[in-house]
Amino acid sequence: MTVPLKNGPPEHGLPGHLVDFVSALRRHQVPVGPGETVDAAAVLGAVNLLRRDELREGLASAVLRRSGQRAVFDTLFDLYFPAALGRGHGDVEVPWTPDGQVDLDSLRDILADLLRDGDDAALRELARAVVDALGQANGPGSGGPNGPRNWSAYQVLRQVSPETLLAGILADLLGENKDAFAEEVARREIRQRIAEFRKMVTEEVRRRTAETRGRDQVAKTAVPKQAEQVEFLSAYADQLAQLRRTVHPLARRLASRLAVRRKHAKRGEIDMRRTLRRSMSTGGVPMRPAYRTRRPGRPELVVLCDVSGSVAGFSHFTLLLVQALREQFSKVRVFAFVERADEVTHLFEPGNDLANVMTRVLREAELVTFDGHSDYGGALASLVEHWPDAVGPRSSLLILGDGRTNYRDPNLSVLRRLIGQARHSHWLNPEPRRQWGSGDSAALRYAELMPMHECRTVAQLADVVESLLPV
Repeated sequence: MTVPLKNGPPEHGLPGHLVDFVSALRRHQVPVGPGETVDAAAVLGAVNLLRRDELREGLASAVLRRSGQRAVFDTLFDLYFPAALGRGHGDVEVPWTPDGQVDLDSLRDILADLLRDGDDAALRELARAVVDALGQANGPGSGGPNGPRNWSAYQVLRQVSPETLLAGILADLLGENKDAFAEEVARREIRQRIAEFRKMVTEEVRRRTAETRGRDQVAKTAVPKQAEQVEFLSAYADQLAQLRRTVHPLARRLASRLAVRRKHAKRGEIDMRRTLRRSMSTGGVPMRPAYRTRRPGRPELVVLCDVSGSVAGFSHFTLLLVQALREQFSKVRVFAFVERADEVTHLFEPGNDLANVMTRVLREAELVTFDGHSDYGGALASLVEHWPDAVGPRSSLLILGDGRTNYRDPNLSVLRRLIGQARHSHWLNPEPRRQWGSGDSAALRYAELMPMHECRTVAQLADVVESLLPV
């Protein structure tokens, strides 16, 4: 079997094609080693290659080790093992008018029938046919009649408008039945099918574009980032929701790593007095060193977090992670701020609903005094004024924010005082290091007083938090 696609020379055959696929997975941060590659080759020899779903699941079981990698795998699988070549063939065809135009009314009727019946196979065939008939974009960059074609999912969906079919499909399904519960169930089911059809059209456009412009070119923009690689400041709502779902698995991994570190570090320093006393029985040779009993501490954690603007997503995720790891500390106190600080520890107590905790923070805490823009200096001053004993010699101070003061006084003297009172102090910054100090950022000035860590993604945050956890 060969796959004659651009960037995939057929002379390599199936083994070479598999190696290209594995290389693409690695380029998108899915670690696939030689052992997994050998397992994937065994899958290719064991399954029927014409049964694409079996091939997909077999390769996924061979090369994936974590659930968060599945979206990347599925996208690359569709590019390297496409469902069809060119326009493909199927039983569902697009209706045409006598003058050679697509009959949109008849097409929408066919789509409504398939959405009502829930025939996924026929819907996929229709998506393929619709993209071939309506998806060619004739804008700049089309390359002319002999150049590479542009394909547009937006153009297809705008003309077909599957969302506008919902009312008619519900009327056909329910008839005279006016039961509100049955109507709501049917409405949700049809909306789900419409969303699946939209996804099928997008996948088909991606496949056709990959044939003309190359898989690698399409993969640069089409392959989604893994949750751990998504930057907090550019994440949209769905990505932030996905990040929040990774909090507890991440906390469990960090806790297990901490347990290993504690096991390896359970011995304290050598006790010279006891070691010398033991060596008397061996002629003064210290054959059995004696160690001091190690008393690992569980410090108090004081978190001061900026919850304004786009930084709120980073602060929310980090606070949820701290909450999941609170057993590693003897006490955790949380202070949120915009222009001034206010304690919100009670909102993060065990048993509280943490799904909408940031909404409660912004609604219930007194954080704004003037215009609602971040004021790090004012927040530090209010923390010292209203909670002078919050940071003590057993406290670890953790500040979350980008350090952008809106050109207000950064109040370095107060921060220097807090650092002097704390046992440890660290700053987690979600901005790229290259942007520290630009514009209204006082990050570099703060970084002169305390360690500041770049935490743009979950992967970076996990590494930093793991290194800061008490041993």
